[in-house]
Amino acid sequence: MKAYNSQQPANYATETDHDFATRDDEEMARQNPNIVITGTPGVGKTTHAEQLAQATGFKHVSVNQIVKDEGFHEGKDEETGSWIVDEDKLLDHLESLPLASTGGYILDWHACDLFPERWIDLVIVLRCDSTLLYDRLTARGYKGKKLEENMDSEIMQVLLDEARESYKEEIVVELRSESNEDVEGNLERVEQWIEQWRKDRQNAEGEE
Repeated sequence: MKAYNSQQPANYATETDHDFATRDDEEMARQNPNIVITGTPGVGKTTHAEQLAQATGFKHVSVNQIVKDEGFHEGKDEETGSWIVDEDKLLDHLESLPLASTGGYILDWHACDLFPERWIDLVIVLRCDSTLLYDRLTARGYKGKKLEENMDSEIMQVLLDEARESYKEEIVVELRSESNEDVEGNLERVEQWIEQWRKDRQNAEGEE
């Protein structure tokens, strides 16, 4: 158990030999990609995830909401206010979803290395100007250590580095999220990527 925040990577994305043996079959079976949208709190993850789900018909999975609703935690850390997440229970719950077999899921959380590589086809790391992020977080009531840790995480690009360390570099994309125009442009870009993913999958199946 630990207080799960953006400066405490879990390294669950590392795959075992068994994972590699099953990964190709699972990836080829699914008809839609799975997408992670991650970033420091306040960068617009949920806004992107909800709008992308509406545009594509994919299922938006708010991991933080699952942690709260299902009780996959041991309360909150007194200093930061972060949930002390039971990662094993959370992963067991996510494993029960047809993520790997069917695809079409958007995982929305402030960390990404919890998710096994074989589940994920695209990792979007949202970034935001530190001054704008400070205003967003203080408006949410963030203060003290919680505010400081999240600001440091964004400035030091902790989550971007975490994503690049946990997944293949070619599936990790960094996108700005500072305005409505950014959101619209990002969504258009991701929708185009999904269409290309589907075409590539169809071509691969046709060659078999």
